[in-house]
Amino acid sequence: MKHYAGLDVSAKETSVCIVDENGKLCRQRKVVSHPEDLVAILSDPAFSLDRVGIEAGPLSQWLFEGLGKKLTSPRFALRRGTPKLSWMPRNRTKATETMPTASLT
Repeated sequence: MKHYAGLDVSAKETSVCIVDENGKLCRQRKVVSHPEDLVAILSDPAFSLDRVGIEAGPLSQWLFEGLGKKLTSPRFALRRGTPKLSWMPRNRTKATETMPTASLT
């Protein structure tokens, strides 16, 4: 089964959301915004990552390059924010913003 990840990047923490090909939430966590910490969660053998969406921002390029060197199988996509979706919760947080990024990746 294919899995997709969405990363919502901020200076200190990155929210990570992993969904399966049916859109079911598989994992949602916050990790330190550093390539090594993200590689640890994204390289979990329980998930067969097909694509990873990264929110475009100041740290995105650095993370993009760091992840690309360590993770060779998934395809990466930089996104400029997350489109508004009617099903998104009104109380938006970093955690709730990663779900659509993962789903649309």
